[in-house]
Amino acid sequence: MKTNFFSLYLLIKLVFNFKSTRMYLNCHTYFSFKYGTLSVESLFREAQRNQVQKLVLTDINNTSGYIELLRLCRQYKKEYPLEVALGIEFRHADELLYIAIARNNQGFEEINAFLSYHNNADRYLPRRAPEFDHAYVLYPWGSYDPNILREHEFVGVKVHQINRIMTSPFHTRQDKLVVLHPITFKDKACYNVHRLLRAIDQNTLLSKLPPHQQANMNEVMLQEDLLAGYYRRYPQIIANTQKILNDCSIDFTLGTDKNKQSLTGSKQDDWEFLHSKAWEGFNIRYDASNPALVERFNRELNIIRTKDFAAYYLITYDLINFAKESNFDFVGRGSGANSLIAYCLGITHVDPIELNLYFERFLNPERSSPPDFDVDFSWKDRDVVTQYLFDKYGHRHTALLGTHTTYQDRSILRELGKVFGLPKSEIDSIVTYRQQARNRDHITKLIFRYAERMRKMPANLSIHAGGVLITEKPIYAYTATDLPPKGFPVSHFEMHNAEDMGFYKFDVLSQRGLGHIKETLSLIQQNQGKKEDINRFTTFKKDHKIKKLLRTGRTMGCFYVESPAMRMLLDKLKCDDYPTLVAASSIIRPGVARSGMMRAYIERHHVKKQGGTYEAIHPKMDELMDDTYGVMVYQEDVIKVAHHFAGLTLTEADVLRRGMSGKFRSRQEFQKVQEQFFRNCYEREYPKAVIDRVWYEIESFSGYSFAKGHSASYAVESYQSLYLKAHYPLEFMVAVINNFGGFYKTEFYFHEARMSGATIEAPCVNHSTYLTRITGRSIYIGFIHLKSLETKIGEMIPRERRVNGPFKNLDNFMRRIPMGLEQIRVLIRIGAFRFTGKTKQQLLWEAMLYFGQSEASRKMTHLFEMEDAPFVLPELERSPYEDAFDEMELLGFPLCDPFELVNLEDPRAVVADGLMTRLGQSVTMLGYVITTKNTRTKEGKPMHFGTFYDREGNVFDSVHFPQIAKKYPFRGKGFYLMHGKVVEDFGVPMIEVSYMDKVPMIDRYATKKPAVIEAVA
Repeated sequence: MKTNFFSLYLLIKLVFNFKSTRMYLNCHTYFSFKYGTLSVESLFREAQRNQVQKLVLTDINNTSGYIELLRLCRQYKKEYPLEVALGIEFRHADELLYIAIARNNQGFEEINAFLSYHNNADRYLPRRAPEFDHAYVLYPWGSYDPNILREHEFVGVKVHQINRIMTSPFHTRQDKLVVLHPITFKDKACYNVHRLLRAIDQNTLLSKLPPHQQANMNEVMLQEDLLAGYYRRYPQIIANTQKILNDCSIDFTLGTDKNKQSLTGSKQDDWEFLHSKAWEGFNIRYDASNPALVERFNRELNIIRTKDFAAYYLITYDLINFAKESNFDFVGRGSGANSLIAYCLGITHVDPIELNLYFERFLNPERSSPPDFDVDFSWKDRDVVTQYLFDKYGHRHTALLGTHTTYQDRSILRELGKVFGLPKSEIDSIVTYRQQARNRDHITKLIFRYAERMRKMPANLSIHAGGVLITEKPIYAYTATDLPPKGFPVSHFEMHNAEDMGFYKFDVLSQRGLGHIKETLSLIQQNQGKKEDINRFTTFKKDHKIKKLLRTGRTMGCFYVESPAMRMLLDKLKCDDYPTLVAASSIIRPGVARSGMMRAYIERHHVKKQGGTYEAIHPKMDELMDDTYGVMVYQEDVIKVAHHFAGLTLTEADVLRRGMSGKFRSRQEFQKVQEQFFRNCYEREYPKAVIDRVWYEIESFSGYSFAKGHSASYAVESYQSLYLKAHYPLEFMVAVINNFGGFYKTEFYFHEARMSGATIEAPCVNHSTYLTRITGRSIYIGFIHLKSLETKIGEMIPRERRVNGPFKNLDNFMRRIPMGLEQIRVLIRIGAFRFTGKTKQQLLWEAMLYFGQSEASRKMTHLFEMEDAPFVLPELERSPYEDAFDEMELLGFPLCDPFELVNLEDPRAVVADGLMTRLGQSVTMLGYVITTKNTRTKEGKPMHFGTFYDREGNVFDSVHFPQIAKKYPFRGKGFYLMHGKVVEDFGVPMIEVSYMDKVPMIDRYATKKPAVIEAVA
């Protein structure tokens, strides 16, 4: 064994002063998915508890956790100065290949680029690490002989491997050994969680989990003097370990701008270009002689320049121009719609002056967190837009923003049930009846105990809804990337980490609403020969047909305003103007409704419309939010109230606004601002009841509400949908059906089209296309809706018809479209050959005769065009209801009026149109369920809301309070007979259900409908 004076000195130092020892080269958090158990903060606290001075964070094939760890180190620097170095533990499947530790930022970029290359190319990691220029590599014991190790490469020795040193080649090469004591959990309970995660990952029973799939039980953090004691006979190994740790560091300044710094290549050129284009747009949209408008224009530009935000605006402007040139529809929304400069550049379509939008919600001189533009594109166009960004700025500087899928209540109960070996039926019972199952036996007790510990732990990396990062340095300077099925690299860190680091994301989002608007315009031109301009927003605001749809809540299919809750809110408000719709878009959000502010808004709205007055919480609140009757409705209302009512700075006000979203609430800065809010309010001598109420309202809703500009942008798109529905209802409903993105199931959009005068036709081989098609007032269901029909056949039929003309008969069809008997049966059963005039039995007989021939016979007869062979079948009975049941099996719903299939009618049953005349009375209603909403009372008891339509096709709603919900549960789709009291809320009727039962349908083979039976509750 080589010995030197340094080793002897280190040994003496270890004996007398352990506190300088640095040993932890391999620390995991729970971002080592399905392996690690420690949150980032737990790792930090463990280091603090054990007086660890420095550690290396090396999650498995992952870099998700380091930004949060750096933030904690900065936050608690005075209390506990922990140093951090960064690396990655590289594994293939479950085999540890090596651990790379970055000596500096260049090394971190190297190892990130290395992992990203293999992730994005879907290549296996090599068994030998590359020759990194700025990183150390540690191999597990037994990997390589010391004589072939490079200068920067070492082998790690775990505690239980120490005794092997003397009998190995490393006995004389201890200069190539380091201490390897991984950190994976903190105690026995965490070790158990680790084993459960490993069993979940391996999809095996916990009892069958092999030892090599698990970490060693001793992978917990110790005080470093205790750990060093295990290696006291090998001071050089300790010296090597400390040398590596001392040589490794990372230098990131959190919160500084790390984004693309310019569009043109020069910040000055950027500024001049931004000013020029914004002023050009300003002159088009506004009166340039109005000093107040010019002041707002200059104020925004000055803030943009001060905050060095010109490049962000211009990159978004360039993206919008690409969309325009590509004829892609888009909506600029979010708080960016509060910006007049964004409106002048055409990034947003909402006039911030008209709606008095608060620019400071988007950007203000004191704001430290990065804002972002949200731009919606059609779901069909979004990937093309994203590709444009990657092509323009390069894959080395562009990435999608990541997010982390976490274990939730139901999912973790299912996973734990499986690893404990429970049958599926029992797992279903545990998930459905959680309270009853919690203490059923020792297994369920364990499942619930560990489910609580594992809830919200990250399970895997996913993709943020639309965030794109564009960086000045290569993206690998900050993160490794993965390549999920989307096909674009995605960062390992998520939104809050991105903000902490100083990234401004570009939200390139998709929605179905823009798709159905664009398709409606195309269908109008095809079906009616008209070319509609959908951008006549000023005209739409005055359109009486639109006003009527809004007032009555008849908005099914319309963007953002079609859900039962939104439909009822519009009806309660008797909404018929743009400002009210903008407010409704935000007060429908959960927090506003839960706090009682939605009700207050509706009450005050009607009072003001009738010329009355109301009592505000405080005159200042009324003054700040005069357009919403003193009720906080939008996110910026939090900033206004915090700044003007409570006297917080704009920075503090924005911390408060962000803190309500959840993750930031636990942060120290949020707690300080909360305390400052109350201090300032008491200093201003507001009554305690007023202070408490204002805080309650802030706390209740801001994390769930919208920015006003966001609501305004949504409302513009809602108006476009409403216009198309009001004037072209059939084309509109077909477009909604073909974009597959509405709130309701497809069946109910066909029902809505039927209520608007359409004839709904089953798929037909001579009229249908793959998607649903309209011709005149006839709507032919597309082949895509046939559950059992292969996609390639559904696409082939219209293509063949376009090339070679309509199909003459079944024989002609079978010779032109290659398919098997089962696929033909699907088309026959749905009625796709009804143009032949033959019954389904006849057609099925023909198909079987055809497929009964030899292949040679089929080819022979194909040389000659054959007439239909005359043959006579015996008369076969067929129920008139069989077609409906075929449709239900193949499409999921019948094409006839479903009420023709119900097995029960009650002559006492009322219909939706008569409910307002029966207020307070008990009524009986028969309804076909459209949708249900499960929710809970404040006490946590389950209750339901139901939406149905009646025998006349009109929609009505029901409420099922906990006792009734438990006694008379919903049992899937179909018909329900209800008894209950008619109640109303702001003129909107609803059935408060006291009894409900599901009504069976008639027998499939019934030849006639049963006689009317009087129902008895």
